[in-house]
Amino acid sequence: MKNIKEALKIVFFGTPEFASFCLQELFSNGFIIKGVVTAPDRKAGRGKKFMKSAVKNYAEINGFPIYQPENLKSVEFVKDLRKIGADAFVVVAFRMLPKLVWSIPNLGTINLHASLLPNYRGAAPINWVLINGEESTGVTTFLINEQIDTGLILMQKEIFISKTDNMETLSNKLLNIGAQILIKTLLGLKKKLITPVFQKPSGNEKLAFKLTKENTMINWDNSLEQIKNFVRGLSPYPGAWTNLIVNGSSQRIKIFEAEPVFETHPHATNLIVIKGNKIYISHTEGFLNCKEIQIPNKRRMDAKTFLNGYKFPKDSSVL
Repeated sequence: MKNIKEALKIVFFGTPEFASFCLQELFSNGFIIKGVVTAPDRKAGRGKKFMKSAVKNYAEINGFPIYQPENLKSVEFVKDLRKIGADAFVVVAFRMLPKLVWSIPNLGTINLHASLLPNYRGAAPINWVLINGEESTGVTTFLINEQIDTGLILMQKEIFISKTDNMETLSNKLLNIGAQILIKTLLGLKKKLITPVFQKPSGNEKLAFKLTKENTMINWDNSLEQIKNFVRGLSPYPGAWTNLIVNGSSQRIKIFEAEPVFETHPHATNLIVIKGNKIYISHTEGFLNCKEIQIPNKRRMDAKTFLNGYKFPKDSSVL
C-alpha cells in the first residue's frame, strides 16, 4: 500500500483504544489521514480532570487534524468535512452519524462492526456474544445508512471463540482481524472489486444492547454456566456485579473470573462459602468458584490474595 501512487484519503471517526489501533494500522499501511473525528474531552477519574480519547492521543502524536464536535450536524463541522475532499470516511466505535455527514465521500462511509451482521447489532457486540455463550463471532465492514448497523455489507470474517476468552482477549482477536478487513475493504472499494450486498436477517438474530448498571448485574437464578459466561463477557470492563449482604448491610462487589463447580451440598443458595483459599457462592447446581473479585475502594484481587486481608462474616450472602 505504501508504494501506491494514489493512496486513499480518509477521515477517521472513532474514540476508544479499539478504534485507535485501527487508525494506526490504516496510517502504517499508507492511507492518507486527512482528519480525525473523536469525542470531546471529558472529565473523568477522582480528580475530574479532562481526559483525551485514545484516538485523539494518537492523532496528536502524528499531527493529524482533529475535530471534536459536540453537534455532528454543526454547519461549520459539515463544511470542514466537505472541504477535506476525502475519498472515504471510516467509522470504528463512534456514535451514529447524520446523513449529511455519511453521504459526503464518493466511496461512502465504512463502518467496522465487531460481529457478523445482522447478528448482534448494537453498542456492545463483543460483550453479548460471550454472555450468550456463542461459539463463534467475527467482524463486518458495511456502508452506513439511516439506521444503526443495517447498511450494505462489504466484507466479513468469522472466528471461533475460545472457552477461556473474556471480553479483553476476544476484543484483541477481533481488533487484529478487524483492522486487516478494514484495509482490504478500502482497497477493494477503490479497485471496484467489492459488490455491497443487503443484510439478510433470519429472524433469530440477537441484539447487543448498551451496557447499563441494570443489565450488568448477576442473576443468581441463572444456571452456573450462564453466570460464568456473564462474568467473562463483562471482564475486565465494566465487570459483572452483585450485592454482598453482610450483617444486614449491602455493598456492591464485582466478579471478574469464575468457574462452575458442579456438586451437591447442604448449603442454602447464594451463601459465601470459603473452602481453603477459594471463595465459593452456593447455587442449586453446586458452587460458583469466584477466582477474581473486587470490593469498593479496593483493587481487583485473586481469591487467595483477597482472603489474606478480608474475612467474610458468617452467613454472608449475595443478592
